[in-house]
Amino acid sequence: MSHHTKIMSGQALGNKLLQSIKEMKAGKAARVTQIARNEVAAARLKTGMTQSQFAQALQISPRTLQEWEQGRRQPSGAARALIQIAFKHPEVIKEALGEGN
Repeated sequence: MSHHTKIMSGQALGNKLLQSIKEMKAGKAARVTQIARNEVAAARLKTGMTQSQFAQALQISPRTLQEWEQGRRQPSGAARALIQIAFKHPEVIKEALGEGN
């Protein structure tokens, strides 16, 4: 250990953790990280489907869906329209697999 490292007792560590929790609940977190989902992932999550199920409903490969969700590729034309429908009306996509009933 370096000479800058402080050794805390269990009680001191517990108190420090409680203080940190109080600060977070009060909105005093030092850093807030938000991850923006792209529209493809958001649409799939609204349906409650797995990647495999959603890919099957859109009649694409699971790999293509993964690339869309990870932002490496973008859906075009009809696929983009289907994704917008999935986002606004997830039940329609579920019905495409016979799961909507």
